Amino acid sequence: MAMIRALQLLADRQVALTERETPPAPGANEVQLRVRAVGLNHIDVWGFRGMAFAKRLYPLTVGAEAACEVVAVGDGVANVGVGDRVVPFSALTCGVCPACLRGRDNLCENVAGVRGFHVDGFAQDLTNHPARLLVKIPDAVSMQDAACVAVAYGTVEHMLFDNAHLEPGETVLVHAGGSGIGSIAIRIARSIGCTVITTVGSADKAEKARALGADHVINYREDRFEGVVRKLTKKKGVDVVFEHTGADTWAGSLLSMKRGGRLVTCGATSGPIGSLNLMQLFQQQYRITGSFGAPMSALARALERIATGVRPVVDTVYGLSDFRAGVDRLEARDVFGKLVIEL
Repeated sequence: MAMIRALQLLADRQVALTERETPPAPGANEVQLRVRAVGLNHIDVWGFRGMAFAKRLYPLTVGAEAACEVVAVGDGVANVGVGDRVVPFSALTCGVCPACLRGRDNLCENVAGVRGFHVDGFAQDLTNHPARLLVKIPDAVSMQDAACVAVAYGTVEHMLFDNAHLEPGETVLVHAGGSGIGSIAIRIARSIGCTVITTVGSADKAEKARALGADHVINYREDRFEGVVRKLTKKKGVDVVFEHTGADTWAGSLLSMKRGGRLVTCGATSGPIGSLNLMQLFQQQYRITGSFGAPMSALARALERIATGVRPVVDTVYGLSDFRAGVDRLEARDVFGKLVIEL
């Protein structure tokens, strides 16, 4: 029996490069993918810690975000062919519930899990995947950049435009500008002519954020960001807050918003609990939106945006055996942009 490499969790926090059997030929409506690159995200850190919010069986192949090449197709597959480069949608959605039929895949009522988190992921040489859960990669987009789309870039696209409805010329506060999604948000917002204020935790990250195009950079370890934002906006506040850090920034984020401002949040890396003054909420007419993942339509838009030159920021590219080093850097927040694994 032929074998392939796979990066697997053997138990919580125990990861190893193993060999497993080559997957069988793809079934009806399936394709077989050769995985070329995998993106690392905080979802990998959570999964590595055992925070999967659902029971799972070990060993578990990791990797929720990938760029792949189609190497075989099963019966009934018409949307892709052998040789196509694709980004697989990592949530195993049902495709038939009302949310899926409306194009809101990330609200699927019958999702069977997220690959690399609840079921085997993409950090392996070959894998089978439903053909309907694939988005083609434009010719102008590299595999490294495409590997940043399914979780990170797609999440930002969905947050800024489907949920926050960001418009050219508006002012946006982007938290953690050195993170994978924060750096992408800076680039996208600047590309449409927005004024970008961002927070970072070091002088080095501040310099890199300015180089990305951030108009104003606040070191949150030195200054209370909400006070600086109020000064920069002449006490008016920002139109949009791009929030994903959670408890540590929640109260300040609300104070940074203008009347009628919009806050969109997708994460809670500093803690999940934040207080909310209801009088502040309704008197200031804030709009607060939770955002989780992205629909496939956002992934397609993300790839088209990258093809125009608005690329993700890739910090480091690792080999498959270096996964643990990447996770350690994510945990330590010693990253500016995205980490990618090439297979």
